[in-house]
Amino acid sequence: MPRLPRPAAFWSVAALLVLVLAASGVPSPLYRVYQEEFGFGAGVLTLVFGIYAFALLAALLVVGSLSDHVGRRPVLAGGLLLQAVAMAAFLTADGVGWLLAARVLQGLSTGALTGSLGATLLDLQRGGPRPLGALLNTVSPGLGLALGAVGAGLAIEGLAEPTPWVFGVLTVVFVLGAGLALALPESSPRLPGALASLRPRVAVPPAQRRAFAVAVPCLVALWAMGGLVLSLGPSLTAGVFGATDHLVGSLLIGCMQGSAVVGALVARDLPPRRAMGGGCLVFAAAVGGLVVALASGTLWLFFVTAGVAGLGFGAAFLGAVATATAGVAPGNRAGLLSSVFVVGYLAFSVPAIVAGVASGSVGLRVVAEVYGAVVIVLALGAAVGLRLSARRSPAVAADEPAEPVAA
Repeated sequence: MPRLPRPAAFWSVAALLVLVLAASGVPSPLYRVYQEEFGFGAGVLTLVFGIYAFALLAALLVVGSLSDHVGRRPVLAGGLLLQAVAMAAFLTADGVGWLLAARVLQGLSTGALTGSLGATLLDLQRGGPRPLGALLNTVSPGLGLALGAVGAGLAIEGLAEPTPWVFGVLTVVFVLGAGLALALPESSPRLPGALASLRPRVAVPPAQRRAFAVAVPCLVALWAMGGLVLSLGPSLTAGVFGATDHLVGSLLIGCMQGSAVVGALVARDLPPRRAMGGGCLVFAAAVGGLVVALASGTLWLFFVTAGVAGLGFGAAFLGAVATATAGVAPGNRAGLLSSVFVVGYLAFSVPAIVAGVASGSVGLRVVAEVYGAVVIVLALGAAVGLRLSARRSPAVAADEPAEPVAA
């Protein structure tokens, strides 16, 4: 099969990464549609949301570093075909059981693709003082989730039957994407130990372990809040603020995720630890504003502070991943990236599920306010811990640009 030239392959992989992440954001605005159609509450809704993250986590633990051993193309093609199967399962879903199955398949696929697509971008990028691979890896999650959520919201408002259109088109697109993956040039040296790499483990190379530990509290705070917004954000806009239009909930997700892209771009030239610490402080202040908006029932304030939280999220995430992945060897890239996402998706899923179950007893507003307070404490603790670690080891706080391996 003819291979794509390197520049075309690079941008094709970037498009596939955004597409996969957009597809992961598509179900969020549709949860309320499924709630109305299948008749389930917030607890089941967050279970449908959370099981995706658990499946993704399982895939990260098992196949997260597989592409370092067998090559990028086989993992990419297989993951994209599995993504197409997941979209087909959404297309035919007629109950909660099918939704759970579709989310498990989507989680497994996204887990297999997350590290591999990010590592492939780094493999294919051109050299130079400001390589694009790291930047695209950083902005793709926010951009993809925003596009997926807003696109699904528009489909709900503009189409009589949105789910067949959305998931039918995505099924076809992912099948075509798998064919495109086979046309990519192989970009990674193949390391021995493919079978051993399938043993579930968190693969953090010794040289990166101290920095990884410093970044963990920040990752937990950011992803926990992201999980709440993606799972219960549309329900909050409807139940707390009375904004029942499906597009409003989609725009909330798009607002936070889209501004995260801006935050990452603004912080790109900052030293990693400064980006992480400053981002955590902005994020904590904005989440405080979210809590005030919930308590006062002020929808415009909720949107404004969600946007500011996204700015802090983008800067802090960029800095945290740059800190954790500084100096990692090429053969360890996918494994280390998978470890970053293991932490992230645990924080993304478990707190959101607990919040969904608790909301049945005390209500969405109270749960969201308590949740926000805990996230503020975590973000402030991350900033303080970063400062203390820099005092102990001044050498690690060198003024380097916040250019991560991937985010």
